Amino acid sequence: MAELVIPNHFQCPITFELMKDPVTLSSGITYDRDNIETWLGAGNFTCPVTNQVLRSFDQIPNHTLRKMIQDWCVQNRTHGVERIPTPRVPVTSGEVSEILFIINFSVKNLDQCGVLDSLNVIKKWGFESERNKLCIVANGASEVLAEAFDAFAKNPEAFERFSNVLIEILSALNWMLPLDDKNNKSFKAFNLASFITLHEQNAISVLKEIKSFDQQEIEVMIDSGVDEILIKFIEEPISRTITKASLMVIFAMDFITK
Repeated sequence: MAELVIPNHFQCPITFELMKDPVTLSSGITYDRDNIETWLGAGNFTCPVTNQVLRSFDQIPNHTLRKMIQDWCVQNRTHGVERIPTPRVPVTSGEVSEILFIINFSVKNLDQCGVLDSLNVIKKWGFESERNKLCIVANGASEVLAEAFDAFAKNPEAFERFSNVLIEILSALNWMLPLDDKNNKSFKAFNLASFITLHEQNAISVLKEIKSFDQQEIEVMIDSGVDEILIKFIEEPISRTITKASLMVIFAMDFITK
């Protein structure tokens, strides 16, 4: 690889390294997606090469150039060059907004199948890249899911019926932490003991983010036997994360009730 000269038009103008995911800006200049996103994320509003103010921040995949780079990599594999994989197209704000709209509609009808289908899409997007996760969170997914959890969990008689969708919502929320104060409050409208026992690892991770318990709510937790469950997590460790979270919650409970 050191003996090869990378063609100039295959190099990102920012790092001068081989582009893996070339995208073109409104200025007409092509950059590697990660590099230009870092540039824009730092608060820059101009094209690094032309210095002109960008009319939009849209990044159009340059499929032709990417294919040429991939072919070049294959031709030079004897020199240790690995073919770059075809990148996945990042999720857009519009796509996230659309799936969250579907979740809201499904929640209004207590349609857990509709919510589960949408959660599978969100989970797939999140698995593909950290970029997708940031986009999902930035477009209000945690608020929508917190409200969905509240809607399915506020009816004690239906708790078992909706256990699957509640577990999946918790699982998704687990990588959207920390929750803001508004979303934290959505987790106080149901039986907290059931919350903990529903899905231990995800429940504890979310619970440790709840900062706004008052004394009455803490007393409800104690009456529900949540403190005994937390102590069990400490005495019989499942993971360091759960142990630490359990200690944090018990400390908060002890502090408020004194």
